[in-house]
Amino acid sequence: MKVGDVAPNFKLKDQNGDEISLSGFKGKKVLLSFHPLAWTGVCETQMKNLDLKYDELEKLNVVPLGISVDTSPSKKAWAQNMKINKLKLLSDFWPHGEVAKKYGIFDEENGFSKRANFLIDEEGKIEFVKVYELRDQPDLNEIMNSIKR
Repeated sequence: MKVGDVAPNFKLKDQNGDEISLSGFKGKKVLLSFHPLAWTGVCETQMKNLDLKYDELEKLNVVPLGISVDTSPSKKAWAQNMKINKLKLLSDFWPHGEVAKKYGIFDEENGFSKRANFLIDEEGKIEFVKVYELRDQPDLNEIMNSIKR
């Protein structure tokens, strides 16, 4: 997937078991923040940073969503452990990695998604995309600057 492409729609359950679909956010920008696995240090920081910036993103008409292949119950326990209050953590567990595959970032060899951010505009087109090395922390300032343009 690249800038200008229509973002594939999906329906996934969040950490509370609620079904979330990309199409449900029409008229808002959506930041899909893919992370390989819950309960890992870099992923924890990535999700905590999004939760800390949640209100600022919301003021910019952006809904951030964290996505990994972990199950919803695991995501719930992880969110509670991290004290995540606002951020929705979506489970791309079954069919395993289906959304990550649609976005072209599923790592078949390891069975999880690559670390990546996709900013989707109000009409459902990809406005920003960046794939990171597994150990690299996404730069939220880079994304915030892209949103404010």
